[in-house]
Amino acid sequence: MVKYFLGQSVLRSSWDQVFAAFWQQYPNPCGKHILTEDIVHREVTPDQKLLSRPTGCPAGPSDCFLPMLLTRCTYILEDSIVDPQNQTMTIFTWNINYARPMVVEERCVDCVNSDNSGWTEIRREAWVSSSLRGVSRAVREFGLAQFKCNVTKTLKGFEYILAKLQGEAASKTLVKTAREAKEKAKETALAAKAKDLASKAATKKQQR
Repeated sequence: MVKYFLGQSVLRSSWDQVFAAFWQQYPNPCGKHILTEDIVHREVTPDQKLLSRPTGCPAGPSDCFLPMLLTRCTYILEDSIVDPQNQTMTIFTWNINYARPMVVEERCVDCVNSDNSGWTEIRREAWVSSSLRGVSRAVREFGLAQFKCNVTKTLKGFEYILAKLQGEAASKTLVKTAREAKEKAKETALAAKAKDLASKAATKKQQR
């Protein structure tokens, strides 16, 4: 038997912003156990889709139903498929060791929200299974409950990164606008000065 989870949520950010944030989501306050990700494989398919696989990410103490000492040795594999033409990003994740106690397979699809093109819709599915005899049902139940908790943490962490990137973008825009305004003012002042000098020169010429 397998426990199945389906969840949908909406981020009030455009798909382009979510796509950019995906590659910069670590570190964040809700995922402190991951500092960074290194890409070990990346390719562009003939149909112009981007396939990526980072290094195996270490699971945090709350990421799976395992003894505390084993969680530091548990690794999560992640594959992503980005389709820029249709504006979709599909992420597959699963644990690659300690699969007998529990396996959690997840598929997450990010796409443009049908009601608001400036928002991004997230459809998340998960399958939780266990091979432990006698307690597999309890393990699946616990694993599913823990997965739901982690989904909430993941969304909060992602929203933090989005807000941070949007804040940085707004700050850069303000700095750029201020710089452009200063340059414009300087150009206007120089033009006014040149016009004044030309007017004075013309007046002197007429007086002669």
